[in-house]
Amino acid sequence: MNRQTRPAEFGGSIPADTFTGNRALDIEEALVFEIGRPEVTGVDIETPADFSPRLGLLERKPGIGLPGLSEPEALRHYVRLSRKNYGIDTGMFPLGSCTMKHNPRLNEKMARLPGFADIHPLQPLSTVPGALALLAELGHWLRELTGAAAVALSPKAGAHGELCGLMAIKAALAARGEARSIVLVPESAHGTNPASAALLGYRVEAVPARSDGTVDAAEVEKHLSAEVAAIMLTNPNTCGLFERDVVAIAEAVHRAGAFFYADGANFNAIAGKSRPGDLGIDAMHLNLHKTFSTPHGGGGPGSGPVVFSAALAPFAPVPYLVCDAGGLRYVEHAGEAEPGAEPFGRLTAFHGQMGMFVRAMSYMLAHGGDGMRQASEDAVLNANYVRAGLQDLMSLPFGERACMHEVLFDDRWLEGCGITTLDFAKAMIDEGYHPMTVYFPLVVHGAMLIEPTESESKASLDLFIATLRDLAMAAKRGEKARFVNAPRHAPRGRLDETRAARRPVLRWTNPPPQLNEQ
Repeated sequence: MNRQTRPAEFGGSIPADTFTGNRALDIEEALVFEIGRPEVTGVDIETPADFSPRLGLLERKPGIGLPGLSEPEALRHYVRLSRKNYGIDTGMFPLGSCTMKHNPRLNEKMARLPGFADIHPLQPLSTVPGALALLAELGHWLRELTGAAAVALSPKAGAHGELCGLMAIKAALAARGEARSIVLVPESAHGTNPASAALLGYRVEAVPARSDGTVDAAEVEKHLSAEVAAIMLTNPNTCGLFERDVVAIAEAVHRAGAFFYADGANFNAIAGKSRPGDLGIDAMHLNLHKTFSTPHGGGGPGSGPVVFSAALAPFAPVPYLVCDAGGLRYVEHAGEAEPGAEPFGRLTAFHGQMGMFVRAMSYMLAHGGDGMRQASEDAVLNANYVRAGLQDLMSLPFGERACMHEVLFDDRWLEGCGITTLDFAKAMIDEGYHPMTVYFPLVVHGAMLIEPTESESKASLDLFIATLRDLAMAAKRGEKARFVNAPRHAPRGRLDETRAARRPVLRWTNPPPQLNEQ
């Protein structure tokens, strides 16, 4: 028989040197449809009694076709798949502009406490006083950390929070009898910023950055007019730099009658150190699944509460909590709002992600104000440690100035090597690291954006820096094969990503049988 090879996926096959395709504990795992048998099942399911289907023309006619596995087969299949995952529990996750920090297991334990894990959003409020108290406490600390007047907990992710903040801004302008049409967005912003503005019908106008990677207040003023509704600014920005003119920008925006929306994706760099409300922001989302160490990635669940200034607080969406002489009162409908409040409506069906709230509250209580401040300081320290360890080999687009929680390199140092940013990132996989964010922000050519977070020890950072130094020196020596063929040691080789994007294979089909050589 032919020696087995790992299946090709758009050119991503890796020859195996064993009969099975396995390499010791690196098991070549087939798809569940390849190892299962549709005609059998690993469990006994009783035939259902007669019933009248209610799906009309959508009722399934053929069998569902799921493969049957015995319990050991099913268990082994999913355990083997899990070993192919890379996560923060596996190793360092240096994604830039997307904080991937350690998730303390204490937070998970708290989220699974009875009374939090088993409540239902349709329960009578009288049966969940503890949950309401936690929402009130969390909201208090989010307002305290940001210097804001109000908070909406219901948004379920960062981009959802952006939408919430812009909807409040739109409602505030409507209450003034104004229908402004433009939202200013710096060129280095996250892509969700212009998308959120466009979704609400605004025309997005880009604000260029100056040569040092930050936004100039004078440049913002050039774009301000009676048609500008808001500016959306990330601070620290996506280049990993603090916007030193943020107060002047806020003042200029307010003079023009517009509002200041701050993207809170990078709050992990300033939590406990700087309150955005004190800098003049009117609305800002907070990624609880970044700054406050809740599970991140894999499709969620995320959480993106939005804090508001006094000017926007009346327009915060329902539902929200009010603490008055009678205790906590849950305002579920706009008609129940207190005098002076004008909620723009309801953003989502219920209150938001309860499990994320519990985890974030647990994180805050465990760290305290001084601990959260130290986490921000350590995140900035770690990023600058990486910057200092690599700046002699890799080029910095904005000079050797200190960065915030992430450090940005460009690809000028690769000129003449025949190696690209993508090649370098793929070679990192062979070394056991998830690559950093590449080719973003778009304002820097061949960008390599690294955020080590505060979770990593000095020993961890030293090994990471040494690894990248070794790769950088290999690139400069012209060892192209180490890069253009990478990854060589991963379960799959490099894919033809263009072909995969243009001709995705979304459904497995049983290949025709092939005769093996004898």
